[in-house]
Amino acid sequence: MKSKKNANTNFRFNIVTVIIYIIGIILLIQLFNLQIVHGDEYRETSNTRLTRDATTKAARGSILDRTGNKIATTNLGFSLELYKTKLDNSELNDKILKMIQVLEENGDEYTDTFPINLNLESDKKFSFDFSDEEKLKKWEQSNDIPEDATPEQAFYIFKDKYEIANEDVQEVRKIINIRYRISKEGYSSTKSIKIADNISRNSVTKFKEKNSEFPGINISVSAIRNYPMENFATHILGYVGRISDEEYEENKNNGYDMNDYFGKTGVEYVFEKYLKGKDGKRQIDMTVDGQVTEEYVTEEAKAGADIVLTIDSNLQEVAEKALETSINDLRNGATGTVYNSTYGAAVAMDVKTGEILAMASYPDYNPNLFVDGISNEDWATIRDSGALYSKATQGTSAPGSTFKMVTAIAALQEGAVTATEKINDTGIYPAAHNPVCWYYTSYHRGHGWLNITGALKNSCNYFFYEMGSRVGIDVISRYAKYFGLGVKTGVELPSENAGDLAQRSRLEDIGQSWYLGDTLSASIGQSYNSFTPIQMAKYVSMLANGGNRVNPTIIKSIIRSDGTQVDKEEINNHVKQLLGEPEQVDDIQINPENLAVVLEGMRMVAGEAGGTAYATFKDFNIEVAGKTGSAQAGNVTNGWFVGFAPYDNPEIAVAVMIEDGATGGYTGKVTREIMAEYFGMNSSNINEDITAVPYVEMSN
Repeated sequence: MKSKKNANTNFRFNIVTVIIYIIGIILLIQLFNLQIVHGDEYRETSNTRLTRDATTKAARGSILDRTGNKIATTNLGFSLELYKTKLDNSELNDKILKMIQVLEENGDEYTDTFPINLNLESDKKFSFDFSDEEKLKKWEQSNDIPEDATPEQAFYIFKDKYEIANEDVQEVRKIINIRYRISKEGYSSTKSIKIADNISRNSVTKFKEKNSEFPGINISVSAIRNYPMENFATHILGYVGRISDEEYEENKNNGYDMNDYFGKTGVEYVFEKYLKGKDGKRQIDMTVDGQVTEEYVTEEAKAGADIVLTIDSNLQEVAEKALETSINDLRNGATGTVYNSTYGAAVAMDVKTGEILAMASYPDYNPNLFVDGISNEDWATIRDSGALYSKATQGTSAPGSTFKMVTAIAALQEGAVTATEKINDTGIYPAAHNPVCWYYTSYHRGHGWLNITGALKNSCNYFFYEMGSRVGIDVISRYAKYFGLGVKTGVELPSENAGDLAQRSRLEDIGQSWYLGDTLSASIGQSYNSFTPIQMAKYVSMLANGGNRVNPTIIKSIIRSDGTQVDKEEINNHVKQLLGEPEQVDDIQINPENLAVVLEGMRMVAGEAGGTAYATFKDFNIEVAGKTGSAQAGNVTNGWFVGFAPYDNPEIAVAVMIEDGATGGYTGKVTREIMAEYFGMNSSNINEDITAVPYVEMSN
């Protein structure tokens, strides 16, 4: 038995040995085939093929209104990329010029960062000028050009540096631009430089059909920021543009490259961290002469988070249109007098939550112009118009008589006046500089005997001079701060203006004394008082909701691409870290009875004959409480209206300011249209015949 078992074992061992021997022979034959028979062929193939890792750009998160309408989104487009290939300077320059010519033939724009402009003066004669002084300084520091070089000398220094033989000045500049970008941003056989975004299909077809004529060129699918409603909610959304050198240095470790978009203003800037997605990866096979042979995805891109705003698109559109129409009417003399109105703002807010339902600022601009680099002409137009500046959160103006509710609350709370006490307005207040009531200026007499509600209804300056005298500036400024005036609201937008509050310390800090005349002026919304429309909307919201604090917000939620929501506390911490935390102010318990007196006065303003906004709201289906105001600013008189509705169960507060709006009556019309839309009324019923008001409500 033992001998038989050993025999079987030896047999199996011999079979295995034979199999291993045969496999070895096969491998040797194959190795001989690879190295000897086809060695030259495979070596040639290997030497003419490169595998490159490329980036697949992630879609930027969308920005939506509270109902889900997309107001900033991402469109898919084609981008033109350039990789380094084995070309000498002459060949590279020729290739660049041909590439630019294809783009221009099809109307495609490309990135231009070279800061020397050509200006055609006559036939084939050009002048040169620097378009970017900051880049000029960097050139000088890096010894690219001498410190005293003229723009023309600098131009030809770069022409020689890149060995450009072409003598057509315009064509030379096109080549220099791309070569300059290559030298600053860098590229290689595995790292591309992006030449243009969102190019046309005609260009794509031309580049693909003539692939061999354009070595190193690759067409990729890219995500292009788009604002489908163009000039809409501009100052809320902001815009994106190419990442700057400084932004790149700060964020290069967070997944950014030199070709990325970056939020510059508005929500795009504040929530850049969330809007930017995570780029994916793809592999590109190319021959060494730059022809693409194959491309495939190795890691999927992950889209950025969606930002849901608190605004309602319909209400926002109505606010913007009403504001623009009113300003144009004032400028065109439709009201009977020609005014120099150029800007204004309107803010509508939920009185309980502080959510901003609409926020319009005029003039505005189209943020699409910035996405791929704005032209010099468009930039000059936007810059000179002041459209980049949000009048709602950055523009300040004296509130005029809309401030009188602060003085009224302060006086009632401090026991300086009762709801029934009457004061005789004789027209000229007998103290300090003897300021007069607006009524005296117009009619040479005073309002007569008024209590606090009557004083609000008629906007009597004399009455509030007396209130200011009784309580003093320290009390008035403390209540003003409690209502959010002269303090940043903390809204999630950059560069918010804190405004200016009339208070004793303002003068004492510069070594001056505060006098009674200063207090009298401050008590009717003049002096150093200057607030933003968003602050005024917060102020009126607090009046309407019982005196409770509200924190204005433009952000409803942030939803990640996987469907999860960002925690509200995380959002708040992010905003505070980026924008800073608003000043903390003392808490004040507002007596409901005192507040009711002031609100009744505001109701009378809009709801009773003789009220300063009665002409605007007399036929309105919802009872409105409000206050008009006008305040001198240099040679113009800015108009204000603030109000809320419904009076008996407040939901919405609105603040409107128009530069050189003459009186608050005209801004009241904008408020009416906003409220009509909010409450679902037919806007065609809005009174179009408000061409004048029966007074000019001057404070000083």
